[in-house]
This record gives sequence, structure tokens and C-alpha cells, in this order.
Amino acid sequence: MSRTAHQLIGLLVDPGTFVSWDEPVTAAPPDAEYRASLLRARERTGTDEAVLTGLARIGGEQVALVASEFGFLGGSIGVATAERITRAVERATAARLPLIALPVSGGTRMQEGSAAFLCMLRITAAVQAHRAAGLPYLTYLRNPTMGGVFASWGTLGHLVFAEPGARLGFLGPRVYEELRGVELPPEVQRAETLAERGLVDAVVAPEELREVLRRSLSVLTRRAFPSTPPPAPPSTGTYTDTDTDTDPAERPDAWRAVLRTRRPDRPGTRELLRRTTEELVLLDAPGGRDGALVRALAVLDGQPAVIVGQQRQAGAQERPFTAADLRAVRRTARFAEQLGLPLVTVVDTAGAELSVQAELDGVAVEIAHCLTTLLSLRTPVLAVLLGQGSGGGALALLPADHVIAAGNAWLAPLPPEGASAIVHRDGTHAPDLARTQGIGAHDLAAVGLVDTVVPELPDAADEPAAFCARLGHAVATTLAGLTGTPVPDRLTTRTHRHRHLGDLLHRP
Repeated sequence: MSRTAHQLIGLLVDPGTFVSWDEPVTAAPPDAEYRASLLRARERTGTDEAVLTGLARIGGEQVALVASEFGFLGGSIGVATAERITRAVERATAARLPLIALPVSGGTRMQEGSAAFLCMLRITAAVQAHRAAGLPYLTYLRNPTMGGVFASWGTLGHLVFAEPGARLGFLGPRVYEELRGVELPPEVQRAETLAERGLVDAVVAPEELREVLRRSLSVLTRRAFPSTPPPAPPSTGTYTDTDTDTDPAERPDAWRAVLRTRRPDRPGTRELLRRTTEELVLLDAPGGRDGALVRALAVLDGQPAVIVGQQRQAGAQERPFTAADLRAVRRTARFAEQLGLPLVTVVDTAGAELSVQAELDGVAVEIAHCLTTLLSLRTPVLAVLLGQGSGGGALALLPADHVIAAGNAWLAPLPPEGASAIVHRDGTHAPDLARTQGIGAHDLAAVGLVDTVVPELPDAADEPAAFCARLGHAVATTLAGLTGTPVPDRLTTRTHRHRHLGDLLHRP
């Protein structure tokens, strides 16, 4: 059973900082049996309604809190409950406070019928206004969170966390069995199942929630800011923003670079983040730790950012990029925009998923939607070409204001073997095609498709710490420049950039 509202608040907030916003509930329903139920619930829980609201601090950060009490009629939402939640959300918006919601509920209060049911609109409208104001809204779904609460304000958080093992869903198992005549498989509505499908951002134990909220707020409430470039990383090697003067003889051989990016020990997105960030919150994504997508909140050299990146391998096994991954990218991009934070995309993929299921899931349609989302995003977008950049899976994450590439990274419509199969009807010409197609990082920079090349000396897999330091420094420096550019100027530059991509390939 979940902790009471008072217990959970005590576990999360800085000691002595919670101040209640709740006014006494004075209205009494006409139905005598319902009045008696309310009285018993008040005596049993020591609360006058199924929710507590107030002001507190978490790690010194002032926040507004809404916490459900399951012991009060199963945490159900009546008209008075909805009004208390709505007022708290509106107060948080007016005070420009982050909002933390801790729902646990069977859903709408049946004793109040349609009036209570439609109050979900009241709460949702207040939450939407809070989000539209660019203020963080985080939810923690406790066991159980069902019905209208799950289908409205419970799952509208910029970040949605969940209690381990929590039952989360729209229709309760007892109602499902009554209406359908069969039992609902228990794993369908488990927090872990939803996290694996990208519907919950992380499953977090109550004892760990305070620290996760503290770190999340540290990123989400820190405004991106222009700054002087951070100190150079403690490693040799420099990166360059223009590569047209690089001696072609000094550029990595394209085929050798392709092979290097396929090394299982090459630093991936997760290792890059762990080595370069001063604050990091790893979020769940479709497929969990075995999936191809990495999502995170991070601070790099003082610059806050939202990260979506591809983790191409688990050992020797490639991870294809799925339609569900692309939907998660779009959701993450939208909340970065709402909160005014830069988005960093990290490209390292052998390609989007190729399967019957991928076609049915609409992977190509999701690539198209991903492109339009990133192209229209008002917040700064920085793309990092970390290693393999193959096909639509890579293309989906490349619309950006600036593209940084690792020295051995490459970008192509197909892997060289696939291109060879099309051009020569076999795969044996892959090395030659890799060299002639201009897919390497330095070749891409020479024709304006990449803005910054971060060297590998000679291979990131042989110097992971130094390479990650160089790349992290380049990312932080570029973010500082992008956030210092006025939005209209940055969007105009982005439009011009994408309108003329590739033009240098045909220069005289």
C-alpha cells in the first residue's frame, strides 16, 4: 500500500518547509449515506478531503505540491477535490512555481456522478495553463492511479515518474472483468510495463524520489544562458568550426572510420553523458535499458539541456531505432520547448527498424513527424553526430541549428554495404563507395553539412575519457552561443541553413 499523503510529503520535502494551502471543506452533500462515508473517511485519515496541497521546498527549490490521500474514499476525485487541486495549480501558476503532483486514486468519485467526472476538464485546463506558462510540471503516479486521474492530470507531467509495481491504467481490473467477462492480465497495467513502452519516464522508489526530483528541478528550473566559453578541457586535441582548410590527406580514411564507429567498445551516448555532465537524470525510453533511445536531463558546464540520443549497440547486437522511439523524441522535444531549454540530439545508429512490424507501426511516418517537430522547435537544437549515421534513423535527429561531428563519424542514406548492393549489386565495393560518397565527418564539414568536427586521436575507443571531454566542451560552448542568439535571428538562420544544405557540393 502506498504511503499516506502526509508520509510521502514528509519523505520528499526539506524539513519544516511544508505550508498547507487548503481551506476547510464546508459543503455537505444531500445524500445521508454519502455524508456518513465522508465523515468516516475524515475520521480515519485525519484529512478533510482526498487531496492535500501546499507550498514546500525540495533541495532548497520552492515548489507547489498536490498529494492524493488513498485512504480517503480511494483517493477519488469529487467536485470539492477537483476545486482544491485546481486552485493549487492556479496558485502555482500565478507564483511561477514548479508543480509536483503525487496522485493515487481509483478515479472519479462515483457518488457524485457526471459532475465529478467532468471536473477532470477543470483540473486539466489549469494544468495546461501552468504548462503553457513554461513552468515545470512533474507527476509521480502511486499505486494505484486509475481512471480519469490517469487519463488527465496524472499523466500530463513534463516528466511522469511512477512507483515500482504500481497499477496504472484507465479501467480497473474488477470493472474490466465485469464488462468483458475475462480477467485483465496484471502486467498490462504495471508501472514497469508502461516505462518499457515509453509511457512513463522512470520508475522510482519512494525513498529515491526526493533526489530524483531535486536533480530534475536543478535542470528544469535553471535557465539556459549565454556565457563566455568554458575553460578548455584537460586533454590534447582541438576541434574546429571550419574544415575546408583541412588537408584531405590528413582526414581519416572513410572506410576505416566506418569500421571504427562499429567497435563495441566505442563510447556511446550513455558513456558520453556520464563523463561530461555535472548534473544528470536518465529517463526511461521505449525498450528500457535495452532500447535504442536515451533520454536525459543534463547540465554541461553550467548549461542545462534536454538530451535525446541513440544507443546503437548492446554488446555486439545493433539496436534499431523504432517508431516508438521517434514518438518519444517528439514528446521530449516538445517539453524542452515548453520549458525553454535547449535540445541536444545525439546520432549514432545503423538505421531505423526494418521489419513488418515497423511498417505497421508507421516508422517512416514517425520520421517525417520528427523532422517537422525539430525544424519548427523554437528552442535551440544542437545535433551531435557521434558515430554511425545511417538512413532515416539518423536523419530524424539531425534538423538543428548547429551540427557537431566526431572525427570518425559518418552520415549516409544507407550503410556502405547497402549502397554497394544498389550500385554494384553486391557488397564488395563498400570500402570504395565509403571513400567516394563523401560520408566522413571532414567531408561533410567541407560541404557545409557539419559545422564542428571534434577529433579522435586516432579513435574514441582508445581514448574515451579525453574524447568525451573534448566533445562535451564543444557541446557546452556551442550551447552557450545558441542560447545567446535572439530567437527570431536563430530561427531565420535555421531556415536559411536548411534551405541551402548541400549547395556547397556543387560549388565551382
